Order: sequence, then C-alpha cells, then structure tokens
Amino acid sequence: MSLGHTKGTVMTNATLTTSSEDKQCPDCMRINEVLSRVGDRWSVLVVISLAQYETLRFNELKRHLGISQRMLSLTLRELERDGLVKRTQYATIPPKVEYTLTAMGQSFREPVTALGYWALDNLAAIDRARTSFDKAHNKTHGKAHDKVKAG
Repeated sequence: MSLGHTKGTVMTNATLTTSSEDKQCPDCMRINEVLSRVGDRWSVLVVISLAQYETLRFNELKRHLGISQRMLSLTLRELERDGLVKRTQYATIPPKVEYTLTAMGQSFREPVTALGYWALDNLAAIDRARTSFDKAHNKTHGKAHDKVKAG
C-alpha cells in the first residue's frame, strides 16, 4: 500500500500484514489514532472551510457548516490540540476569536479537498447504491420479520 508517504514511517505491504503474534500492525494503529481525530466529518468540513476562507470567526464557521455550538467548540479545540488550527483571541468587547489553518493544517488541505471533491463527484452513485441496498435489505428482512411475527 502506498499513500505517497515520503518521510517518517515507510508503509509497505509487509508492514500491513499481521502474524499470529501481532494482531495489529503498529503503523495501522498510529494511522487510526490520527484519522479517528482528524478524519471525522466535522473536522474535515472545518478544514475545508478554513482552506477556502483562510480566516473565520466562530459564528461564521457555525453558519457555514450548520453545526451545533458544542460540536464546533469540541472540534476546533481538538484541531487546535492536534496542531492543525490556530486560535487567535483579541482583547476586544465583545471578544473576537479567529481561526486559521496552521502550516500543518495547510498540508492537510490537499487530501481533505480531494476527499470533498470525491464526495461531491460520487453523490448520485452513492444515492443509487443506498437505494438499491435499502430495497434489497428491506425485502430480505421484511420477509424474515413477517415469518417471525406469523410464527
């Protein structure tokens, strides 16, 4: 598997295989750690928004994304903790806080933007697949469910 990774840990097919002694590969565990944090939908959408508008205030992000205040606060805090977002607070009344991408956040821009475009390009196909799955799933489970109820 090649992710275009050029420094640090080298990802090879051997790295991704597991033996009976190693239940999980160490690289996969570390990747999971990072992706579980920065790969959630709100983090991705915040990064896309900041990549597009460069600097946004909290309420601007909230309006752009349609996200709850609590979820946006949690997401921004974690992105700041991970070094992807910089929070700048100004001593004004009312307080003014702005968010921008850090250098590391900027480096995350390309893969996140590609993911966003992929989602947009495949919406219709995903909708068709879901409809097909739901029809098949409901027919199968509907008949099984009816037999249980009748029995």
